[in-house]
Amino acid sequence: MKATPSGIEEQNAAVLDALRQQHLLSEEQIQEVLSEQEKTGESLFHLLRQNELLDEDALTQLAAVSNGIEYVQLNPEMVDPSALKLIPLETARRYVLIPLRVEGETLLVAMSNPLNLSVRQMIAARTGYQVRPVAASAEAIRQALQKHFNVENLTRQDIVAMRLKNKPAEEKKNAPVRQAAKSADAPIVRLVESILTGAIDNRASDIHLEPRQPDMKVRYRIDGLLQDALEVPSSVQRQVVSHIKILANMDISERRLPQDGHIALEQGGKLYDLRVSSLPAVGGEKIVIRILDSQTGLRRLEELVSEPSDLEKFRSLLSNPYGMILLTGPTGSGKTTTLYSMIQHLNRPERNIVTVEDPVEYQIAGITQVQVKPEIRLTFASALRSILRQDPDIILIGEIRDEETAEIAVSAAQTGHLVLSTLHTNTAVGVIPRFLNLGTAAHQLAGALLGVITQRLVRTICPRCRRPYKPDQEARKILELSDMKAELYRGAGCEYCRQTGYLGRTAVYEILMMTPSIRHQIVSGGSEDDLREEAIREGMKTLKMQGLEAVRQGRTTLEEVMRVIDMRER
Repeated sequence: MKATPSGIEEQNAAVLDALRQQHLLSEEQIQEVLSEQEKTGESLFHLLRQNELLDEDALTQLAAVSNGIEYVQLNPEMVDPSALKLIPLETARRYVLIPLRVEGETLLVAMSNPLNLSVRQMIAARTGYQVRPVAASAEAIRQALQKHFNVENLTRQDIVAMRLKNKPAEEKKNAPVRQAAKSADAPIVRLVESILTGAIDNRASDIHLEPRQPDMKVRYRIDGLLQDALEVPSSVQRQVVSHIKILANMDISERRLPQDGHIALEQGGKLYDLRVSSLPAVGGEKIVIRILDSQTGLRRLEELVSEPSDLEKFRSLLSNPYGMILLTGPTGSGKTTTLYSMIQHLNRPERNIVTVEDPVEYQIAGITQVQVKPEIRLTFASALRSILRQDPDIILIGEIRDEETAEIAVSAAQTGHLVLSTLHTNTAVGVIPRFLNLGTAAHQLAGALLGVITQRLVRTICPRCRRPYKPDQEARKILELSDMKAELYRGAGCEYCRQTGYLGRTAVYEILMMTPSIRHQIVSGGSEDDLREEAIREGMKTLKMQGLEAVRQGRTTLEEVMRVIDMRER
């Protein structure tokens, strides 16, 4: 048997000490990892990462402590502005680090990966200082960078210069060709780069560049709501739009028709796919950019579904060898993210999984993904007919839009395939009349359907400024709180959440599980109200019920639930 090197033994001992001192794992979990380590001979740190027992921040903390590196709870006030000039912003973003201060001949640098010797040597060679690393969470470093390199601050001087340079409005009207030719000017390049990187730093899902007078408005969609970011002089609107089009490989000379393109952008060690859409409008072209992060988009089902009872229903549905599972909800409710998580859960080497999507948002290893192309008559229906000849076990259909696609999906579900798809309805029960209206026979639908999941995304309370408060009488009545001392929570607003009181979003699910009584209702022609009542009797929790429970648990606020969910429903 090969002896374990003493270096690994020392590291394992340091890891164990850190796990216990920092209370990162229970003693039972520690003993399980030790047992596995004894069998495999792997380092404890490797096993903790492999088994996903700790998140990235905890792993960073553990790696630092076990290697004798200090771990700091970083906040923006710890950063000396004079030290920031030593390292370019692009380098700081790429390697997720920030210089803190100079101490004699030493530069103190907070790093998300303080063990990266090559980066430390690069900084030392560039600055002339010895580098002393400290560890900090990646999120804390990004927040500090955002605070000190705010997108508005970065571009303010350029925008002021643009206003002065282009003050006469007539110059803009008389020289459209000259402006388009100068679209690669340095201030425009910096401005566009700041808009894109600022959106990513602020966790935006979309960027809107809207033609207005006297300024072009830039807005970010953060946690589902649009927020103002910048106002750019309309005199350089065409240059900004042209530069974005060049980056997205779009035709800058075509301004009369809508166009689509995409930009690949790397930031903070992550690769982002930016989907660009242009739309001719009064006053100029409107640009909307969807930001897709391959790592964030592909999340494990256990991370996505927080309620144990909901997770059990998901697993129960996905354990079926054949049948149809449908996701419903409005645009932007997270259906695609949930669908990808379900596919990830099902992805096994012994299974043939094929998807047909419009568009393919995230590429998944081990899965065949087909992009719909209506211009060459590759539609959902035509692609499905070909897929069924490819010996699939599991089929994902991006969306069921027409009668033909619905017919093929139901047929596939009845002939030994597991089919996952989405549909636009407001409630889970609303899927049944929608399918019947598409021409599906009631007995076929009842036999094929396994379950329906309707979801909404609600903003979660910011953990940094979360505060308790006493609800008023109306709120207690809505939430059915009999305890007069009961407390609810809301965010007071801080820099971390941009003064909104919310940070991130969580999904609220309404899950309709098919039972014999519900199948009987479908076949016998029961109304939507009858089906809903029967589903509730069978244990279905409605969106309203789930939303109010999330408020009682302190995950979100009553105002947010009332904004997203129809409270007139039962």
